[in-house]
Amino acid sequence: MVSLNRLNAFVAVVQAGSFTAAASQLAQSKAVVSFNIKQLETELGVALLTRSTRRLEVTEVGQRFYQDCLRVLEQARQAIDEARKNHGGLSGSLRVTSTAEYGLRMVVPALAAFALAHPQLQIQHASSSLPADLISERFDVAIRLGQLRDSSYRAALIEKFEILAVAAPAYLKRHAAGQPDSLAALEQMQWLGHSRLPLPPRWQVQTPAGELVMLEVDTRSMTVADSADALRQFAIHGAGVALLPQWLVAPDIRSKRLRQLLPDHRFPAQGVYAVYPDTRHVPEKVRAFIDFLQTFVATQAPGKS
Repeated sequence: MVSLNRLNAFVAVVQAGSFTAAASQLAQSKAVVSFNIKQLETELGVALLTRSTRRLEVTEVGQRFYQDCLRVLEQARQAIDEARKNHGGLSGSLRVTSTAEYGLRMVVPALAAFALAHPQLQIQHASSSLPADLISERFDVAIRLGQLRDSSYRAALIEKFEILAVAAPAYLKRHAAGQPDSLAALEQMQWLGHSRLPLPPRWQVQTPAGELVMLEVDTRSMTVADSADALRQFAIHGAGVALLPQWLVAPDIRSKRLRQLLPDHRFPAQGVYAVYPDTRHVPEKVRAFIDFLQTFVATQAPGKS
């Protein structure tokens, strides 16, 4: 029977792109990793990888086998977690990914508290502005912000938040029209865009009269960044108008580094979601952390202790 350790080594090599990087990831020597791959190929009777002095390639058979390995390893991990959960509480590892901004604000503090409650559980957090492939990257939970698209994953709502159009006073002073007094004026301003969102951006906005209208931005001279905090910094330094979460820019608005534009208009509320693989048996650690995070976030809201 093929060893799970060899399957794990093969997955690590494919994901890391080299034996050296995989060995570092697995905390093993390069020789051990190489031996496990050779033994795996011998046991299967097929070539999984092609090697040269410059690069490593996955064969067609290897690509199919890699996908099968991911499923086998995930099933094995779930079986182990299920067997352990009734012995001394939660154990094993919990891998969570989120954006850096929301991670620092809420996810990392929640994980720290969760770790104190479950000392046998190893916590791993990764920050990224890119949506993770939970299966191939082996994350248990991804915290995603915005409007959730249809997917093959399950999702639990953590909280809702408002988004605000903001700009620096220095930018407004330079802009010919100054502070915009209408959506039409706002559309004509220099905008900052998020590279993960569709361009040109189109937002449904509620006017003070309750009417829903579309805001369509001219992107011909748009500055684009791949993180909300980068857009915030662009805005603070007077590069233009950014549409950002209220929780991210509220301190800047209070300190007058940024100014909210058209405060009597409302952009569509966004959500924070805990996304996790749609498996038959959701691991107890995943259910427990999502419940914990929902409670943790609720107690951090203004007016709650």
